[in-house]
Amino acid sequence: MNERIVRGRVDSAGRLVSADAPLLRLQQRAGAAIGQPLALPNLARLVALAQRLQRDISRPLYAADDHSDIHALVRVLPDGEGANLEISDWRTRPILLPEAPADGAGMASADGWTWECDQRLRLLTLHADGDALPIPADWEGRSLSELFELQPDEQGRFPVLRALAGQTRFDGQRVRVEAEQGTVTMTLAAEPLFDATGRLTGFRGVAVRGPADTDAGEYPAPPPDPAFGSLPLSDPQFGRRIDGALRGPLSRIIATAETIHGQFDGPIRADYARYAGDIAHAGRHLLGLVDDLADLQNIERPGFKAAADQIDLGDLARRAVGLLGMKAEEKGIRIDAPRVDDKMPATGEFRRVLQVLLNLLGNAIRYSPDNSQIWIRVDREGNRAMVTVADQGQGISAEQQDVVFEKFERLGRTDSGGSGLGLYIARRLARAMDGDLTVDSAPGQGARFTLSLPARD
Repeated sequence: MNERIVRGRVDSAGRLVSADAPLLRLQQRAGAAIGQPLALPNLARLVALAQRLQRDISRPLYAADDHSDIHALVRVLPDGEGANLEISDWRTRPILLPEAPADGAGMASADGWTWECDQRLRLLTLHADGDALPIPADWEGRSLSELFELQPDEQGRFPVLRALAGQTRFDGQRVRVEAEQGTVTMTLAAEPLFDATGRLTGFRGVAVRGPADTDAGEYPAPPPDPAFGSLPLSDPQFGRRIDGALRGPLSRIIATAETIHGQFDGPIRADYARYAGDIAHAGRHLLGLVDDLADLQNIERPGFKAAADQIDLGDLARRAVGLLGMKAEEKGIRIDAPRVDDKMPATGEFRRVLQVLLNLLGNAIRYSPDNSQIWIRVDREGNRAMVTVADQGQGISAEQQDVVFEKFERLGRTDSGGSGLGLYIARRLARAMDGDLTVDSAPGQGARFTLSLPARD
């Protein structure tokens, strides 16, 4: 298995007592160190829950600092003296400073500033890239709206205010500022900043010189968002940029809603907690759609190939159960997973195989009746290693089996359970790894989905 595990140790008081370099850096960027309480609220709450229940817990981890968004899978293993942390599939997405256009609108980056403000738009730092506009010494701590005369766009809107309300990036905010040589027109662009809990802490951006003032109604259209530009929907880059633009904000919405729903910051009215739970559920659904669309763009591009990692299907099946086990418990569903000594060596991409198994197990939980059972078994036939997920659901007819792997097929369901892309993507991934995904079912007899991959001796 070609996957690095980031490890850490938390004592019974919630202090981080040891950590591999990536986790330690995250702890330090959050303002803490070894020997101090775990400074990542989402992870700290998960550790506290595992210690309270005295059971292993596996969950997705979403974190952020001033440098990057971080997505990973974390497993917490509690014991009498604290808990061990095992973090896998660690992925970072750098937070990029918006690029100031150097032409098109007559702006010159050499005459620009870089700046940072807090969540109330109060200026924290300001630096000049050139000598054309020296920075007044008394600007620090004053709000952007006080320092700059904000100008509306051609629709009468103020991009910076809309970005503040939506906690999103903005560009094309035209402003006027009084300088030594008179009134100067500038354009602001910025990215939002968040702390490790997903709370907005401010904006970091640029201010660049603009053209001479125009008459009202003649403002140029704001420049296109560089995240999308003028890409057509069919362009493979579009899916990847959609993924990059939406994943961070959705993850923060989910994290904030779950914090409110769990009442971690104090008690609230029960109906408000339920509303927050609904928001988190909707956010996870949208995040799943983003994942599906990005995967769809990826697997359908010419030359797509999956990595050939050395994996153990039994281990991956147990990981999938760890990630979705609590979801099954909510419906009273018991999952009979492979034992620790049930090993099935195979060749396939670790992350993609886990993705397929999570899809199969998630479907089994979603469409199984309450208080039923799901079986996961590993086996081998010749040179093929197999893992099967079987449920006690309503089953799939022969006619439905012919279309269940087609794109956007949801077998007539109208609930919000998925996009109808999961099984299509899962089979495409299986075949990209020289394997296959098949179904065996009948009405009233549940469904058995089998993933087969090249076996490894």
